[in-house]
Amino acid sequence: MKPTDFSKYLTDYLARYLPHERGYSHNTIKAYRDTFMLFIIFMESILKIKANKLYLKTINKNCIIAFLDWLQTERKCGDTTRNLRLAVLHSFFRFMQYQNPDNLYEYQKIMSIKSKKTTSTTMNYLSINGITLLLKQPDVSSEKGRRDLALLSLMYDTGSRVQEIIDLTPSAIKLDKPSTVQITGKGNKMRIVPLLEDQTKVLKCYLDEHHLIEAQARMHPLFYNSRQEKLTRPGVTYILMKYVDKAKKKNRQLIPDKLSCHSLRHSKAMHLLQAGVNLVYIRDILGHVSIQTTEVYARADSRQKREAIEKAYIDVVPNKAPMWENNNNLLGWLKSF
Repeated sequence: MKPTDFSKYLTDYLARYLPHERGYSHNTIKAYRDTFMLFIIFMESILKIKANKLYLKTINKNCIIAFLDWLQTERKCGDTTRNLRLAVLHSFFRFMQYQNPDNLYEYQKIMSIKSKKTTSTTMNYLSINGITLLLKQPDVSSEKGRRDLALLSLMYDTGSRVQEIIDLTPSAIKLDKPSTVQITGKGNKMRIVPLLEDQTKVLKCYLDEHHLIEAQARMHPLFYNSRQEKLTRPGVTYILMKYVDKAKKKNRQLIPDKLSCHSLRHSKAMHLLQAGVNLVYIRDILGHVSIQTTEVYARADSRQKREAIEKAYIDVVPNKAPMWENNNNLLGWLKSF
């Protein structure tokens, strides 16, 4: 069967252009790939065009808008996810302008589709007491409970993204003092994050129990399932939510209604900020490229805002109460004014 022009250019885009010309990481390319998998599903299920019949001439602006609407109505995606999928499609059709300019006008119409305006959401994070309560929930008398404690405590202690934790191997852990972990972040950027003593003890026990310190296990997934495969993002989310539900039963006030794995990262950043750690160091721990990204935590920290206002406060309001407060006959006071 002869391949379609869409399949030819999409393969070139994902396998050559993104990794070699743009230098995108494997995880970023996977995210781009997922957008096209959804697009192909949409074309087959809604427009009845199978993948082996999908040509560039069949893809137009109306088709892309219908796909974006389908994401929100059928897949229940939010505006942010819709915008991310659209950004991927914009990138692909910018690439196509130079690869196959025969249909340039249609590509430009697709690129004219605007992103939806999104409202900023409240940052959900746990207090110190909330984190303490959460990390008390795993049953450390069981092997799985000890693994979950090592996983969740390392996620919090390093402020790591879920994928960063999933991709860790024992070779990234250095237990000698000062203990550190080498994390590979977005764009394959490496950062070294120090480990606290309590975290090191939990991690060392876990590594010893599963023989992960041995030379032959250096490249084995640090956290894995019963099939010896590294955990998935949904798997880590399931583990977290299991203990979130348990913690809520103990003290609902300490656990926000909406929490995700990223909330542990937010929690670490907020706790560092509240402890007076400079934003530059927080940026390096989290692996942000720009300090402007890290500043979102300073803007979200209402306690620090209040303390800053209190430090700068000058008492310009007179202590003496207004004379009308001491006058029982308000009407009389107004007449004499």
